[in-house]
Amino acid sequence: MTPASGPTPDGPLPTAPELANAARDFRLRLAVIDRETEAALDMTRDRYGRTVHAGAAAAARAHRDKAAVEAYAAHLAPHAEALLDAARLALDELPPARHLAGWRAVLDGLAVSAAEIRRALDRPAAPGSPAERAQHAALWPHLAAWADHGSIASNLADQQGGQHHKTPLTDEEQQMWTKKAQAAQRRGELELTESWYAADGQPITLAYLVEDDDSTVVALRGDPDAPGWQVIGHYAHEYEAGKVLPAPVPPGVLRADVSRFNRPAPVPEVSLQDLIRDVVEGHSAGDASNALLSAVQRGYDAGPMVRLQELLETSGQFASALETVQGRQIAARLAALSRQIEFLTREVEEAAEDLGATVAVLPPHRTPVLRTRPRPAVDTTPPKPPPRASTTARHR
Repeated sequence: MTPASGPTPDGPLPTAPELANAARDFRLRLAVIDRETEAALDMTRDRYGRTVHAGAAAAARAHRDKAAVEAYAAHLAPHAEALLDAARLALDELPPARHLAGWRAVLDGLAVSAAEIRRALDRPAAPGSPAERAQHAALWPHLAAWADHGSIASNLADQQGGQHHKTPLTDEEQQMWTKKAQAAQRRGELELTESWYAADGQPITLAYLVEDDDSTVVALRGDPDAPGWQVIGHYAHEYEAGKVLPAPVPPGVLRADVSRFNRPAPVPEVSLQDLIRDVVEGHSAGDASNALLSAVQRGYDAGPMVRLQELLETSGQFASALETVQGRQIAARLAALSRQIEFLTREVEEAAEDLGATVAVLPPHRTPVLRTRPRPAVDTTPPKPPPRASTTARHR
């Protein structure tokens, strides 16, 4: 492990954008390491996702841990404390908002992780030893935390000392443009293109306002599907809007404990293609019954129909978490679809049990068809080839 070196005392201190870029560079590098590790781990699993080469899997994770430590030492170790200081200064300057307490907790957690990594970098174990492997493995959760949530620190550092958006419209102009946008929305001619949250927690949405075959880019503040939204600016194009509108802040997460870089081991599962093939290749009613029961199996190794219901439920939670009018409406639709899948799952399970109770096999007249023609016996005369078409001889 290479000890990290901080900035030289006589050298210029990095600017806030440079500190933010250090965090982004580390995340990009860890994303590459993560993809390479997942590809290596896939080679250690069978077709159902079960690990069958434990030694190779452990080696892949050890290589990941070592590469992640080296990436942190190269990109973030010299700048982590300065980045957190810049982020905290920017956080103190922001207007009150619901997300600020959560961001402050994230910065505190990143500081704890940075301290743990610093201690290990200052006291590295012997290279190539089991102790080094254990040290790297213990650091992986802290490295993953920086990769997952360092974007909050880098975004805050980017905003330090930045200009706050001021609407270029007077009150009268704002009311006029808001009425025009509302009328276009009723006509179906307000085309939403992009949405993000500003630092004050308010949603900003870009839209094309179409009037008489002409379109103007407008920026809306608030939920476009709820009463009370307003137009805060109009622009010739999206690039111009992006230069003056409030910068986007990192979006939230559906579940606070989920990590992109520290996922749990995949659960073994059988694909629908495999189950269909089991039915096609089966001979008895029990073969088809077992395939259907696998599709509706619950628990740790749940079947595809149960996983589909979980997908609908999770997507409904996501839609509801958007906290918009459309999000709540779509969440209700997904909840209804989830109930329908639950009903179908029970119906399939009952049909599968009834099929399994049927003591029957496929009748013998359903004979297979050979995929290849049988070759002629050795002592038989091959058939005569078809006569060639007569052609006129050519003379020189």
